[in-house]
Amino acid sequence: MTGTPEAAPQRPAHLRPQLIALVMLGGTFGTAIRYAIENAFAASGEHLLPWATFGINISGALLLGLLSELLALRMADAERRRVLQLTFGTGLLGGYTTYSSFALETLLLGRSSHPYAAMIYAVGSVALGFAAAYLAVIATRWVADRVGQEHR
Repeated sequence: MTGTPEAAPQRPAHLRPQLIALVMLGGTFGTAIRYAIENAFAASGEHLLPWATFGINISGALLLGLLSELLALRMADAERRRVLQLTFGTGLLGGYTTYSSFALETLLLGRSSHPYAAMIYAVGSVALGFAAAYLAVIATRWVADRVGQEHR
């Protein structure tokens, strides 16, 4: 025994009540924001595609890419990065985006007289969501590199 105390191992995130509470808090706000947007831009009979859900999911993917890359580049403290990722990524953006509405709307489009619209909506949502997240990561790195060069 050396006499120096060793740091106690951290419990996994899913066993830490304070982290669960942060995810729930973020999810509450994200869900409320999504609800407000979906009500403000409620689908009507004039629109074939559910544009509110589409916009929410694409913007959520973009914001998640931005958040994840910012935290990876600028947050050296792993525990603080985890807290922010869980609060804003898992919680806020998890509540903001909606796979369940996307799945239901795709199913309803497929059952309607517009089965090709369902396929376009599903593939387009996934592809554009990935592209938005990827572009957010690339843009964040580019900006971080430029800011880093200016400060040298």
